[in-house]
Amino acid sequence: MRVVALVPGGIGDQILFFPTLDDLKQTYPTAEIDVVVEPRAKGAYRVCKSVEDVIAFDFKDRNSPADWANLLGVMRDRSYDIALSLGQRAGVGLLLWLTGIPTRISYSGSSGQFFLTNPVPLKPEQYAAEMYHDLLKGLNINTPCPELAIAIPRQDLDWAEAEQKRLGISGNGYVLIHGGSSRLAQIKGIDKIYPIANWQQIIQNFQTRQPDLPLVMVQGPEDQDLVTALTQLCPALKVTRPTDVGKLAAMIAGANLMLCTDSAPMHLAVALKVYTLALFGPTNPDRLLPKSEKFLGIKSPTGKMADIPPQTVLAKVWGE
Repeated sequence: MRVVALVPGGIGDQILFFPTLDDLKQTYPTAEIDVVVEPRAKGAYRVCKSVEDVIAFDFKDRNSPADWANLLGVMRDRSYDIALSLGQRAGVGLLLWLTGIPTRISYSGSSGQFFLTNPVPLKPEQYAAEMYHDLLKGLNINTPCPELAIAIPRQDLDWAEAEQKRLGISGNGYVLIHGGSSRLAQIKGIDKIYPIANWQQIIQNFQTRQPDLPLVMVQGPEDQDLVTALTQLCPALKVTRPTDVGKLAAMIAGANLMLCTDSAPMHLAVALKVYTLALFGPTNPDRLLPKSEKFLGIKSPTGKMADIPPQTVLAKVWGE
């Protein structure tokens, strides 16, 4: 059996889709599963254990007919038996129909439903991983959604061990902070960045109350300005710069606590069952965090990240 899944979105969306892929592989152990994802999200599959191949296609780009034709050609050549799609546009449904894939599954009520063989109800109010997992009902797989899980490559665990030694935190535990400087979110007008002054208050409070507990800031490709500003204000703050999702996950795995915004590192922390405190602006924590005492979302009362008081965050940290 050959299966292809079309999964638009970023790295976080891919991680939320992992339980669906894992359950599909569990049900059909010999199935070959491929995914079609945006180039920016391809790196997520470094820590996925259920996928055979990753095909890059920028769903959100202004694709020409030739771009769509190339993707169509790739999918037809691979003779898939089943297609799952998170994309609900009519163009995606038409693409699946043109491939000739016998079983085509996505959500009912979408503009592309006409082209599906097995539409399933869309229930957007639930945790996103569970909503994605509902697609398997189109294959009569009615098992509960598994927990998020990832598989970190051995070389990435070795890198994290060496990184912890470099930072002088080996074996001591640490708090990991991700500030969430996403340019794409800014372009879309989605407020996901917590102000530097607020982070400064939180960091300094930690350093006062727990002076021996290392604080480590994650610097990704888009975080340089935020991290530079915070290290100038808080010189004792340590910085790690993982170069891929596997190394980031390995650093998260060693943390006692993850402090972050609504971001891909948040989903990695959930998959690794690391205590997580995540800050949300306009988005709903119930859709992006599973129900668990280990994962707590703090939503802005106004929808603006800047309006989450540092004191509210610290009260949750210290249980006050």
